[in-house]
Amino acid sequence: MSKQHLFALIMWSATLAATAAVADVQNPADADSRSASAQSRAEEAAIQRVLREFRTTRVPLSRAMAIAEHLHDGSKAADISFEIDGPPIFRVRTIRNEHVWENAIDANTGNITGKEVTSSLKELDREDIANILALKWIKPELSDAVQVAEKATAGSALAGGLIRQDGKLNFVIIVASGDHLKEVLLEPPKVGKQDTRRD
Repeated sequence: MSKQHLFALIMWSATLAATAAVADVQNPADADSRSASAQSRAEEAAIQRVLREFRTTRVPLSRAMAIAEHLHDGSKAADISFEIDGPPIFRVRTIRNEHVWENAIDANTGNITGKEVTSSLKELDREDIANILALKWIKPELSDAVQVAEKATAGSALAGGLIRQDGKLNFVIIVASGDHLKEVLLEPPKVGKQDTRRD
């Protein structure tokens, strides 16, 4: 999952209204400068809307991950995002072996909402497959990365996943801290295949 995709998942519905407003104010004469300014204001408004909605929820991201992981014994959270295109939810993708499940967890009740989407690794794009396969060789899990990011920023996580950037594999966690969204990149320790030697 790319950083842009992860951030887009968080702000998707919030930017819809803002984007419509941007389209209305553009004038061909100086569309470039107005467009950049309007886009910046629209993005800031979308972030503030996400933060307002997120502050009212009762289920923390770590709990939503645990709920999704308990749906399928032995599964691990691969990525999670906060969405507000309806009632606030956490969309969680969990994996086990070749199976991938996507569930929506109500951010206020912790209940499963909507229908579970089931797929196999083969149905994902190449980047997602590589990142999910990498989870097998990484000792810390997404939940560990979330705890570190929340502690480091004194905030609350609202999205997270694994990304490959400049050839390195990193957890990226988006945290609500004060009136801002902060991005925390954490490089997991390199762990190879299990060492079978015994002393």
